[in-house]
Amino acid sequence: MNERNIISAVLLGALLCVGMATMGLLLSEGLIKFRDMERSVSVKGLSEQDVSADVAIWPIRFTEVSNDLSELYGSLDSKNEKVTAFLRQQGFKPDEISVSVPGIQDRQAQGFSEEQVRNGRYAGVSTLTVYSTDIEMVRKAMSSLMQLGQNGIAINGQDYDAKTQFLFTGLNALKPQMIEEATRNAREVAEKFARDSGSKLGKIKRANQGQFSIEDRDSNTPYIKKVRIVATVEYYLTD
Repeated sequence: MNERNIISAVLLGALLCVGMATMGLLLSEGLIKFRDMERSVSVKGLSEQDVSADVAIWPIRFTEVSNDLSELYGSLDSKNEKVTAFLRQQGFKPDEISVSVPGIQDRQAQGFSEEQVRNGRYAGVSTLTVYSTDIEMVRKAMSSLMQLGQNGIAINGQDYDAKTQFLFTGLNALKPQMIEEATRNAREVAEKFARDSGSKLGKIKRANQGQFSIEDRDSNTPYIKKVRIVATVEYYLTD
């Protein structure tokens, strides 16, 4: 091998060593930066708001018994008219009141005891339903139900399948404001964490809006709802 080839080989080797060293340094710095970028904190932000229900669904149910089926239907119709008249007096419009087909039970065919059958072979259940956006009117009418009792109509209690429902349908109007508040609260928590740990808060790594929930504020005021959302946000941390 001549002297020129030896010099070329030495230079090539030196360049390869420098290149590998430089590449190693760059990779090392890149890994350090990558690890820094992977430092993050995940926080939750809460937003709650009490709102009034804007729809009421109020079922009114009563039961009649008789040994004569025709007489039973007549009694149900008569009392349906009385309940409807009561609701109209309370201020409800005809299109806010609906009357369901009565449910008739033949106690003898259902195997009831002889005494129960003697007290009335047929039992009829009638349900009238009020659907209204006037919550206060519904509440006032509910407190006046004893008037029906004075007219000989015994209203059934709040059964599981005939329970008054108060609904809130205006969620879409609240969403932007509540999402903003939940996100702002989450950032405040993240900023405090960053300060306490000697870091700085970076950009958002990922965010989860969460789901809205609408529940009764408490069991005594079902017409007041609590709207709630919890947003989860993860931020990068930097030195």
